[in-house]
Amino acid sequence: MSAKQHPTPRPDILQPHRAGDVEPFPGGKVIYLSPAPLPTEAAPLDFNQAIGEVNDAYLDFGGSLPTPFTWQFTLGIPFIGFLMLAFLLPLIGGVAIGIYGKDVDAFFLVTGLVFDEVFSQAVVFSTLVLLLALVIKAHYHFKFREAVPTRFHRQRREVAFAPGGGKPPIIVPWENVAAWVTQAQGVTQYGVQRQYGLGIGFIEPETGQQHFLELSQPGMPLALGLWEAVRAYMEYEVNTREEIQDPHGLHRPGDPPYEGVHTFHNARRRLHRRYRKGDIGLFAVTMWYLWHILDLWTIPFHLAEWEIRVIQKAGQKTLPASLDEWSQPLPEEQWAKPSAELTRLSKEVRQRHAQQPNRPITAIFAEVYAEETLLSA
Repeated sequence: MSAKQHPTPRPDILQPHRAGDVEPFPGGKVIYLSPAPLPTEAAPLDFNQAIGEVNDAYLDFGGSLPTPFTWQFTLGIPFIGFLMLAFLLPLIGGVAIGIYGKDVDAFFLVTGLVFDEVFSQAVVFSTLVLLLALVIKAHYHFKFREAVPTRFHRQRREVAFAPGGGKPPIIVPWENVAAWVTQAQGVTQYGVQRQYGLGIGFIEPETGQQHFLELSQPGMPLALGLWEAVRAYMEYEVNTREEIQDPHGLHRPGDPPYEGVHTFHNARRRLHRRYRKGDIGLFAVTMWYLWHILDLWTIPFHLAEWEIRVIQKAGQKTLPASLDEWSQPLPEEQWAKPSAELTRLSKEVRQRHAQQPNRPITAIFAEVYAEETLLSA
């Protein structure tokens, strides 16, 4: 297996599945979370901000905007690499020779020689890495422009998916949506490489064609947390985007509904407030400042705001206008209700998780369904 990440196998959602089912494949497994969408008891968290608009009626999944983190990564990796190659490497060489020879002059001599030797190479290497990172960033910038969100309407308990290609949107019941997390690993020249992802699947009622949304995630807890954010919204357990994207309260009243320079200043004020209260020590404050200095301070936040303005000016893709009426809020007496089965199974899952909090939630899913099958037999 090369260093390039290969796509993991897509499950066949035409086959009957339910939460807790596990399908192994060479190098990994697919773990189903729905149908029906049982509570995972994970923290509802949208770490990569895959969720866009959130209001009382619907949540847009996949219509988010860029974040400063992507610019921190794009600029920070080349800059930190340059500092390490141009300054840290000569310093390490000088210290090693100085200690070995017990000669201070040798330390300065070797440090200067190594610096002269590697500085130009560090500039070239870091520039190439920066150019590559910018190319990747530009690729994702245009993906942000073209991404069409999937809309989860909790009052109707329905989901609208736009397949593209001029096809009309697909509307499916919430409890019929298939969701899974994928865990895969393989060996590359760099060692063992692990991949995690969240998948959501829809079946077109008229044709039976399968459609998929797939998002890579940094780890299994974050994949579970993203799905739990959607599930919790649909079940009225969370109601705002701040609850799932801003757990530390870094947005203040009047702030724009995205991350930017205001987020940085809010985070710094929160850091100082926690230090004054004694919640954190001087080491944590020092590390926060060091990290943001290495990540070029507020530059990534300014660039994120600039990119968001460019995308908004160009116009993001939206769901077809034919869904405008479907997207409108409903009177409360017309709100759809969860099925009796989902309510019963969700209650049982929560009770068992409270009794065995360290047990994998998917094992609890499987156990609950196994007992359900026995009772209905």
